[in-house]
Amino acid sequence: MKVIGADGCGGGWFVVSLFDDEGWGTSAFPDIVALWESAKDASLILLDIPIGLREKGKKERLCDLEARKFLGRKRAMSVFPAPCRKALFAQNYHEACKINERMTGRKLTLQTWNIIPKIREVDLLISKDESARSHIREIHPEICFWALNNGPLTHSKKTEEGFNERRKLLEARYPYTDAIIKHALSLYRRNEVQRDDILDALVAGVTAIGGSKSLATIPESPELDSKGIAMEMIYLIVPPSA
Repeated sequence: MKVIGADGCGGGWFVVSLFDDEGWGTSAFPDIVALWESAKDASLILLDIPIGLREKGKKERLCDLEARKFLGRKRAMSVFPAPCRKALFAQNYHEACKINERMTGRKLTLQTWNIIPKIREVDLLISKDESARSHIREIHPEICFWALNNGPLTHSKKTEEGFNERRKLLEARYPYTDAIIKHALSLYRRNEVQRDDILDALVAGVTAIGGSKSLATIPESPELDSKGIAMEMIYLIVPPSA
């Protein structure tokens, strides 16, 4: 069995592949189509990107609202409001804000605008490819770490304390964590793949490797968007004693 965790990065998508024989690998792809063509043999592909979008209306995706509640005040801001689908095709930030405000009553944050190209490419792929839709699902790294920690983390992942906090949680679940991090840091330039990109892709992979029976969703009963795509976030069910 092969599972994949992927995070958007400066070079496109950074990927951690994990195998049930304890093998692993890393790779980078310029876009989601290239990633998908290489990963069709994976049983599950977990991406750190909003999947499933509202067309209009003031109500945010339930997965975003619930994720912020779980993460608490300090980490809630890491869950950016997802754009409406029409805003994906804006030519610039100003236009995207106008479209999103007209359709939802909210402007877009700069953080959301910066990831719109990747949201758009994933949305286009899974909207037209049923096989991709059945394999590719959304995670939020902070929710994945929240699950591993049985609660929100203390430090931002951008800090040394936050990086080590998350690395230790991953080490406790997956013995090759340090080897993967060191390998990726030596192989990719920082303008291509940053340290937190490695953590985020790795926690997605570690979440996926337990198989579907060990996974849960936020919300528990996901909504479907107008295209029938689930609006959800996947996380690992970790027993309290684990």
